Amino acid sequence: MITDLPSSTVSTVNKKLVELRESGGVLALGRVLTLVIVTDDGASIEQAIEAANSASREHPCRVIVLARGQRRAAARLDAQIRVGGDAGASEVVVLRGYGQLAADEPGAGMVMPLLLPDAPVVAWWPGEAPNAPASDAIGRLAQRRVTDALSAKNPTKAFEQRRTNYVAGDTDLTWTRLTSWRALLAAALDFPPHDAVTSATVKGETVSPSTDLMAGWLISRLGVKVKRAKADGGAGVVSVRLERRSGPVEILRPDGRTATLRQPGQPDRMIALARRSVPECLAEELRRLDPDDVYGEALTGVAQISRGRTTAPRPATPGADAATAQPAASPAPARGSAADSEPAAADQPEAGQESAKKEPGA
Repeated sequence: MITDLPSSTVSTVNKKLVELRESGGVLALGRVLTLVIVTDDGASIEQAIEAANSASREHPCRVIVLARGQRRAAARLDAQIRVGGDAGASEVVVLRGYGQLAADEPGAGMVMPLLLPDAPVVAWWPGEAPNAPASDAIGRLAQRRVTDALSAKNPTKAFEQRRTNYVAGDTDLTWTRLTSWRALLAAALDFPPHDAVTSATVKGETVSPSTDLMAGWLISRLGVKVKRAKADGGAGVVSVRLERRSGPVEILRPDGRTATLRQPGQPDRMIALARRSVPECLAEELRRLDPDDVYGEALTGVAQISRGRTTAPRPATPGADAATAQPAASPAPARGSAADSEPAAADQPEAGQESAKKEPGA
C-alpha cells in the first residue's frame, strides 16, 4: 500500500504512520534499526528502495529515503509512505525536499523526528556521497555510514576520498564485494604445506576500487610486497596469486561468474564466484553495527601497493663477460625494469571508469 502526502510536513507523516499502524496493523514493531538512504530525486530512488526492501527481509527496519529535489524551486515537502507488499519487511518513508529543504541541514532536520527510538541508525549513499561521510549532517546521526565508490561518476576520485577521510564506522560496498574472495583465500592457505607467503599479485580492471582494496588487505594481513596490475580481460577483480616456496596459490575469475582455484599438488577446482549484487552487499553490511577495523587496515595498506606490470628480462647475450673487460658507459636499463612500469590505476584514461560503472561489482 502506498500513501501519498503532497505538500506535507514531518508531523503529518508521523501521524499518518501511527494511523496506518492502528487501522491496518501491517507494520512490524520488531524493527532493529533505521536505514536512511540519501540520494537525488530521480529514477535511481526505486533501485535503492528495492535493494533496501530486499535487505529488510533479513533485517526488519524503517527505511527513510531522503530524496533531494530542485534547490531553485519553492520550499516544499512531498512525502510518501509505503507499507505491506510495497515495503518488504519494513516501512518506507520517502521524503522529497525542494528548495531550502533540499539542503543538507534541513534534510537532516526532517529525518530526525522519524528515527526509531533507541535503535541504531545506518546511513547509505547509493550514488554520489559526501567527501567525508562522518562530517555530513546525515552521517553525524548514524553509527554506520555505507557508501559505494564504484557508483560515483569518478570511482577513482571517490575511492581516494574514502581512504583519506576514513573514520571508524565508515564502510564501502567495494569492500563488501570482496567477502567471498577473502574467504576463499583464507581457506586455501589452511591446506598444507603451510609455507609463508613471500609476495602476491592482484589483477583487475584499470578502475576497480575492489582490486585496490584486495591488494591493501593482503598487505595488512601478510606484511609482504603486493603488486597491483591491470588484467588483460574481465571485470572487477580477475585474479589473485600468492607466491610460496612450495608453489603459488592462485584464484582466477576471468568471466565474472566462475573461478578456478589452483594449488600445488592438487587438481584445479571450479568455484562459483559470481559478482555480488547491491542488495546482497547491503544486507551483509547491516549485519554488523560496530566499526569494521579490517576495512580501515585495508585502506591503510593501499598506500603501500606496488603498481604496474613487469615483463621478463632479456636473456644474456653470449660474450657478455668479455664485454665487461672493456670500459664503457653505464648500460641502458633492461626491459621490464621499474622505469618501464605502467602508471598507477588512478592515472589511467576515463574509459575504464565508464566500463566500471556499467557493471559494478568485485
